[in-house]
Amino acid sequence: MKAEVRILFIFFLIFHFFKTNGYAQITLPKVFGDNMVLQRDIPIPVWGNATPGSHIVATLGTVTRLIKVNRQGKWMLYFPKFKAGGPYDLKVAYSGKPESSIKLKGLLIGDVWLASGQSNMEWQVQQAQDAPREVAKAGYPQIRFLIVQQNKALSPQKDILAGTWKICDTNTVKQFSAVAYYFARKIHKEQNVPIGIIQSTWGGTPIEPWTSREMLLTSPITRTKTLGDDTLTKHDFLKDSLDMIRLWDIVYHPQENADKITPLPEFKDTDWNGVEMPRLVKDFGIGKYEGIMWLRKKIELPPSFVGKDLVLNIGHPEMNYLLYFNGAEICRSIWNNDRKQFYTIPSSLVKHGENVVSLRIAMLWGGGGLNPPAEDIYITNGHLKISLAEKWLYKKDMEPPIPKMRNYQYHPALLFNAMINPLIPFGLKGFIWYQGEANDSAAYHYRKLFPMLISDWRQRWHQGDLPFLYVQLANFRKTDLLPAESEWAELREAQALTLSQPNTGMACTIDIGEVNSIHPLNKQEVGRRLALVAEKKAYRYDICASGPLYKKHVIKGNSVIINFTCTGPGLATRDSATLRGFTIAGNDKKFYWASARIEGDQVIVSSDKVEVPVAVRYAWADNPVCNLINKDGLPAVPFRTDEWRGITQK
Repeated sequence: MKAEVRILFIFFLIFHFFKTNGYAQITLPKVFGDNMVLQRDIPIPVWGNATPGSHIVATLGTVTRLIKVNRQGKWMLYFPKFKAGGPYDLKVAYSGKPESSIKLKGLLIGDVWLASGQSNMEWQVQQAQDAPREVAKAGYPQIRFLIVQQNKALSPQKDILAGTWKICDTNTVKQFSAVAYYFARKIHKEQNVPIGIIQSTWGGTPIEPWTSREMLLTSPITRTKTLGDDTLTKHDFLKDSLDMIRLWDIVYHPQENADKITPLPEFKDTDWNGVEMPRLVKDFGIGKYEGIMWLRKKIELPPSFVGKDLVLNIGHPEMNYLLYFNGAEICRSIWNNDRKQFYTIPSSLVKHGENVVSLRIAMLWGGGGLNPPAEDIYITNGHLKISLAEKWLYKKDMEPPIPKMRNYQYHPALLFNAMINPLIPFGLKGFIWYQGEANDSAAYHYRKLFPMLISDWRQRWHQGDLPFLYVQLANFRKTDLLPAESEWAELREAQALTLSQPNTGMACTIDIGEVNSIHPLNKQEVGRRLALVAEKKAYRYDICASGPLYKKHVIKGNSVIINFTCTGPGLATRDSATLRGFTIAGNDKKFYWASARIEGDQVIVSSDKVEVPVAVRYAWADNPVCNLINKDGLPAVPFRTDEWRGITQK
């Protein structure tokens, strides 16, 4: 009897698999779906899998195409060029077998852009500036997004892990890339055509994972590291996934009742170490550390604070933290991107005299701690502020160690394999890219790596030199009092040099960053500036889409005369202030702050400290104070006239 059941089960499987008179089910990659946008004015590729040797008939609107499936069970066909419009249905079936049909509904024809990069491209509308207002007015049914689920793979994949096309409305827009959404919104309004965004992003990732193995092996910069992954298996990914689950459990949930004991005022912390705050863990003097760290600070509160609700501002924490006051939990699992970093301390917790503030901080990825300025860390009764800066006590490893993560998403080619290759050759208008922060320590190599990625993607899409538009890194970190070297300045230089590649465009954001956040909130302006570049590069508008770009310089006496392109209606300074951001040096390579003035479309730079100038730099810092713009309001792109060896040129 068991044998009969087994035979029946096998017949059932065979019948189910060949349910269309011996034909396997037709499948389409997940990049195709209801409500998608297809690229106008090009032959439209559609592909999938079916029974080898069979014939597929596909219909888009009223246009029909027939194709034979190859021996590997794969097929690809092209519809003719369509003008912008819709909606259309797409039907795919075996020839003569309409019951086998796949039907996709609500398709539009317009412009499709692939948006990729790390966290500043991933940053959602709901996390960015003016989120409630922007979400409330986000009714754009002709803007559609496909968010590719994050995944990594050892070899090029034929399909993405998951992702469905979403129509832009007040419910869906929250999760969209803010940069890509504001870019799409402006292009949609200007061009009056549907806009599709395929969003394939992963925060914290360098450029190498987004580049194909074949391209990476062509460069000595990336060859060895790429070959080093040849021993990886899916078991490594599984272990890493399990370790990741354990890591986040520790980050979000205090272990071994640490939260019930450590924050208590009577807890003995005499063996803890002291550290001046605000400070990040990399500056604690303990070397690289990843794990859970507890910090405590005892403060004396005057009688005027007792019996009142207080406000505690914890300033600008980095990474995930929990806050306690006299042993009571005040907030749980707050990340530095949360807008609110100040909290009400109930009057019932406040004591005259000594009180204890405790922090549990997850020190991850080399980061963690409190960012300056010190004046933003305080407790107040509304009239008097008491600083919480200066000496704190800290203790590491009071809880189990977090698992050591391999973070395979950082490894060469693994994101290309899983999140880019499956999208090829979906018809595109172009690419938008925001990445580079994770390559800052090797900025000099980015001069080669970035053009490699651009060439790699273009070659694989076979659509010629598709527009490749990108964001130059914004200003970030503390402002240097004296001229200094900068990894971020060198990365920005590598990005600017990539403009030598055909049909590329760059949005400079040197004026809209934030001192204490690598994720500046003003994504509206980033999207707008990217859209300006698209209007010039992709839509061929005769506009000024960039701020002033360094062209050449001439040394005349003790002055250096700088000439620019992209001056638009003319040079100016933001708020009509005196020019700032220029430094000048002689043969000794020592830079000094310089005086600078605008004369027509030139800037004249000099300094009493440099009699024989050799080089000029502008906005050459992590977070430069700079204000040169053109009269269209676009900032001048940071530059240097020298080619002296940088700090990332190994």
